[in-house]
Parts: sequence; C-alpha cells; structure tokens
Amino acid sequence: MSEKPSSSSGKAPKAPVFLQTRSGIEIREAYGPADAPWVGDLQAVEEKLGTPGKLPFVRGVQRDMYRGRLWTMRQYAGFGTAEESNKRYHYLLSQGTMGLSVAFDLPTQLGYDPDHPRSLGEVGKVGVSLSTLDEMRTLFNGIDLSQVSTSMTINATASILLGFYVAVAEEQGGKAAELRGTVQNDVLKEYIARGNFIYPPEGALRITTDMFDWCSKNAPKWNPISISGYHIREAGSTAVQELAFTFADAIAYVQAAVDRGLSVDEFAGQLSFFFNVHSDFFEEIAKFRAARRIWAKIMKERFGAKDSRSCALRFHSQTAGSTLTAQQPQNNVIRVALQALSSVLGGTQSLHTNSFDEALALPTEESARIALRTQQVIAYESNVTQTVDPLAGSWFIESLTDEIEKRTWTYLDEIEKRGGTVACIESGYIQNEILDSAYHDQKSIDAAKIKVVGVNCFQDTQPAAKMELMRISPEVERRAVERVRAYRAKRSASTYESAMRALRDGAKGSANVQGLVIEAVRAQATLGEIADGLRAVYGEFKEYSGF
Repeated sequence: MSEKPSSSSGKAPKAPVFLQTRSGIEIREAYGPADAPWVGDLQAVEEKLGTPGKLPFVRGVQRDMYRGRLWTMRQYAGFGTAEESNKRYHYLLSQGTMGLSVAFDLPTQLGYDPDHPRSLGEVGKVGVSLSTLDEMRTLFNGIDLSQVSTSMTINATASILLGFYVAVAEEQGGKAAELRGTVQNDVLKEYIARGNFIYPPEGALRITTDMFDWCSKNAPKWNPISISGYHIREAGSTAVQELAFTFADAIAYVQAAVDRGLSVDEFAGQLSFFFNVHSDFFEEIAKFRAARRIWAKIMKERFGAKDSRSCALRFHSQTAGSTLTAQQPQNNVIRVALQALSSVLGGTQSLHTNSFDEALALPTEESARIALRTQQVIAYESNVTQTVDPLAGSWFIESLTDEIEKRTWTYLDEIEKRGGTVACIESGYIQNEILDSAYHDQKSIDAAKIKVVGVNCFQDTQPAAKMELMRISPEVERRAVERVRAYRAKRSASTYESAMRALRDGAKGSANVQGLVIEAVRAQATLGEIADGLRAVYGEFKEYSGF
C-alpha cells in the first residue's frame, strides 16, 4: 500500500517550528546543570526527590517498585450482557491479566434501568448492561471476588454498583473487609468533562463521603474513589490542566470528608487516582513524577496528614483513547506501546492499554489480547523494571518535572482565589479552560503543526482493508428489558418498599447512604429504582454549556 507524505516535494515532514510539549512548555536544544542546578546538591535532592517509597514520593510509592511487584495489568472490558462480559473476563484472566476492570453502558452510568425510555438504543452498547443483583451474580460467575482485584468505572451510580458487588461477594462466602478494588466514584469530573452525572454537587458529595466513611469501617482494602484526570485529558486539557483540575477535585473531596468529621488519616490511604497517558513521551513521565510531589504537599501541608500513606499518590493509568485514529488503525499498536512505556517509567501502580480498533468499535478478543501483550512485553522483555525511577537526575526530566509542578500550582492558586472547585465548576471556569485547550490543540493538528501519522501526514492513498469489528445486537436490549421486569415481579413488595423508604428517609437525614443502598440491593431494588429514590431527595443537575 503506497503512502503519501504531507509535503508536495515528496520529502518527510519537517520538524515542528515551535519546539514545545503539548502543554506549551518550551523545549530547549539541550539541557545541562543550569536547568536543574539542585541535582548536584545532595541535600536538595533529598528534599525534592527523597528516596523511593518515602516522602515526597517523587521516585515512586514503593521502595523497590517493580523489582518487588509489577504494576497490575488491568484490561478495561464490558459489553452487551453480563453473560457476554463474564466470558471476556474469563478469557482475559486466562491470558494473564492481573485484575478486572468493568465498563458499564450509558443507562447504567446514568441510573436508568433497561426499560426506561431514555435507555432506548443504548443498552449494552459502550459497556455491560447491569441493573440487578442477579446480573452482578452472572457478571462474576466463576470468579472468586475475595481473590481478584476489581475496578469499576462508574460514578453517579457508584454506590449502587458497590452495593451489588458487596452483596455478591458475601453470597460467595467472602467478607467486605477482604475485598480489593476501586469504584471510580468521581462525579466532580463528570460536571467538568464527561457529562455522566445525576445529582447536584451537594448531594453527590454526600453520597461520596458516606462511601468514604462506610469503606473505612467495613472495607478497608477497597478504594472508594479513583479521582480521575483521564476524562479531563480526553476532553482536551493539557497535561498541566489534567493535574491541576484533578487535584482541585481531590481537594474538594477531602475537604468534604473532613467537614463531615472524618479524620484525614482514616480515609486518605484509600484514595486513588486515574490518569491519562498521552503521546508526549517525556512530558507524561514528568507529569507523573510531579503529581506525586504535589499530592504529598497538599496532604501534608493543607490537610495535616500524619500518616505517610495518606500522602502517597497511587494511580491507575490508561493510554489515551483520544489519540487513537480510525485511519491506519494498526498504527495505534505503536502509539499504545509508547504511551504504556512512559506510564511505567513514570511509576504507575496499574495500567490499561487500549486496543488498536477502539476508534472504530468495541475491542475484539484479538485486539484486547494484543493490548495485554503490549504490557507483558514491557514487563518481561524490556528490562525497564529492573531499577526504580530510571530517569531520575536527568537534567531534562527534572527540569520538566519542576516546570509542570510550578504551572499546576499556579492553576490551583487561581481556583482557590475563585472560590474553590465547586464554584469554578458552577461558573464554567474549569470547563472553559479545557475548551480553549482542546480548540488550540485541534487547530494545531489541522494545521499540521502537531503531526498525527496517517491523519495529517503519511496518509494512505489506497482504501483501507476491511477489519473485523465487534457489534452489539439489538436483541441485547430486548432481553435486558425482559430480565429486569421479571426480576421486579419475583421480589417481596413489602421488603422492597420498606428498604426504599429507609433509603429516602436516611438520605434526607444523617444516616449513612452507602449502608442503606446495600440494604436496598438486598431487598431486590434495581439500579434505576435506587437512583430514582436518591433523585427524589437530591434532585438532578443541569449541565453547564460554554457555547
């Protein structure tokens, strides 16, 4: 297949005129001692970097990092029915994945059962349809939840999905205290970047902090939130904005929990983060290193954390879906490999690698396997895991880390001046900053200042070969509607009504909402019914628009 260079002369494209990172940080021709003068000062090195596993955790949150234990290879998957997704999980586990990561469809994310009018045409399309305890049983059939770590990418309805998960684990003979995993549960970023919210911020923060409290007492190994920069970056932010707006959200969550009366050291060790891994290789490595130093300072100086574990930023990362191209999709394998490598060099605790066909459809079994093999090749063949933080002391990396940190603090100070995170969401300040960044980035791609192979340079002149793509049958929706109606019909009406009344009354009062959600799950309430019960108390949020 012939390829077309972007220049009329037939030569390869020239290097960009402006040499800078995707965040606009200028990159010089070469770096030396003047760019990171503290690198030669042992005392300064100890203060700025520390040693691996110790404050300020720049060099990693474990002393021996991957020499002691590799990152968790956690492939994100879920589609159609619980039965179909269960088969994919068993397949991924058989191929060497170390943890499960569940994708839910839009109705599940927005608190609608499959038979709700707003679910029409969306059931099972971008994730698994799950609205009942029966379906959660099916989703994890044959999988011992006391032995596997599970991440659930769910936000507005996170409390309900955690309720289903706990109930199934206990039915298997396990205990909540043994469960390991994470619910994303980061609704603030939904207002900022993704749009899958239900309740206004006050109600959402109540549900979130109740989960912090419940997990600290009942499920101490479970992460009740994964504060997400991933979707902020996918919406078009820079790396600096990703850190700044993610930490702004984190500050709001921690402050809400403290205001609720929780001690920081009671719950902070269970907080986790979720970051994007974009294409600017060295900027991404520096971003992760800067992130650990920033978080340690926030927790130690702002919130007075005494336990060093409260200051350790632990994060899951995922390669950037927004960088995947429908043109020449096989190129995405290379993009994902480089992004994954930068995440590993940056010290991730968990990683999902995107499949090369995701710009076209849901991943096939083959493309999901290649994505997993990408991580395994890095882990077992590249030898980059043999030493901790291998790029530490590089004048370039340290200078870039310092600059990202400096610019992130500038944003955090500005958000504080404007009244804090929620005020900045309500005014649209954060959303507009992301919109401006996305617009600038797309203009640079359109003008070919930023090169995207196969899109604005080295395009194919021949039609692309047909690929096998995964499609979800409309039959999935019909069966899901039948199942949820049959589920409602077989339950005890009095037990259900009593549990829902307790949920509504508790949400109005001071009872822990998470515990009441679990009781409603046990009473056979559906996801949509529980969400509606909370809607009746907290209302629904109206979306901000910058246009």
